Amino acid sequence: MNASAPSTTLPPEGAGLGVTATVPRHILVVDDDPALRGLLAEYLGEHDLRVTAVASGREMFEVFDREAIDLVVLDLRLPGEDGLMLARALRERADVPIVLLTGRSEEADRVMGLELGADDYVTKPFSPRELLARLRAVMRRYQGGASAPAEAALPGEDRRRALRFAGWELNLRTRRLTAPDGRRVELGNHEFSLLAAFCSAPQRVLGREQLLAMSRLHSAEVYDRAVDVQVLRLRRKIEDDPFHPKLLVTERGAGYRLDAPVETLY
Repeated sequence: MNASAPSTTLPPEGAGLGVTATVPRHILVVDDDPALRGLLAEYLGEHDLRVTAVASGREMFEVFDREAIDLVVLDLRLPGEDGLMLARALRERADVPIVLLTGRSEEADRVMGLELGADDYVTKPFSPRELLARLRAVMRRYQGGASAPAEAALPGEDRRRALRFAGWELNLRTRRLTAPDGRRVELGNHEFSLLAAFCSAPQRVLGREQLLAMSRLHSAEVYDRAVDVQVLRLRRKIEDDPFHPKLLVTERGAGYRLDAPVETLY
């Protein structure tokens, strides 16, 4: 690993294309010390976490806007930047867990950071093992206190960031689909809309008319066989064998079903 690189991303290792794969939690580390970024990227990556490490608040928001992030590790003492204000701006943008990195003498900053919405802090110097334990504890708390369902969002506003199913990740902001092995899979507009519709009602049989309405395919094609065409295209992209699908399952005489639970990120 090149520890001097400003940004380090470790994609999930060992993940195949089978439906039993899982997506590693994505941790965003923000610290100006390249050696520390490299150490954390390597250590956390060895413990089944996907890591992106950057050196500034600007890079942090760039990554956050294009990726689905499960937790942010933020150094409060970035050169020329106010870590507390970065934490506040991040909290206003999304309900993402935040763990602060602080110095031992920065008690006031730690208190202020927690008041601004940070979930925990670790004082430098620290052991990677301690940080890993704290990250896991924070993520367990978030997972246990499940986020509000999409229906709770304001009318006309979809606050969801990404959907995860069977090792796949569908980013609703960037309209990108990521395979279990980290590959980016290109989706057409109709394919994206249909997959999002399946993810909104996982493990439920959806008829063609329902899928037409939920995916808004009517705008381009007004007959129900348009759904069959799009389902076939999706199967070619997400199934190991599109002719013997395990994810997008046909319910004869009824419609189709996404045969996987879906996790929503807000």
